[in-house]
Amino acid sequence: MRLIPVDTSAATVMVAQPPTPKIANRQTGEVATDRETGVRLMVVNVMFAANDNVELLAVAVPETGISGDLVMGTPVALTGLVARPWERDGRYGIAFRAVAVTPLTAVKAA
Repeated sequence: MRLIPVDTSAATVMVAQPPTPKIANRQTGEVATDRETGVRLMVVNVMFAANDNVELLAVAVPETGISGDLVMGTPVALTGLVARPWERDGRYGIAFRAVAVTPLTAVKAA
């Protein structure tokens, strides 16, 4: 598994949709967990703006890495953001994962 660190220092990141549980199996509704810690994974959809481009990203985050009130439009910091290319059954994409998502107001206050 090749993880690519994503530099967020020059980006503007805002919550597009509040956190929801990451579903591992759509048929059973099983929620995904971190393989190492067993902590439940959440998905936070964010608007990621950098270099005159804007993308909507679905970022997986351990439930313990979500702090503050993450409502739509909240500016956030993505700690430890990585991208992982994937390919399965002729389909491919990039999965994003972060250690934590923190509202910028909480980061400034700390």
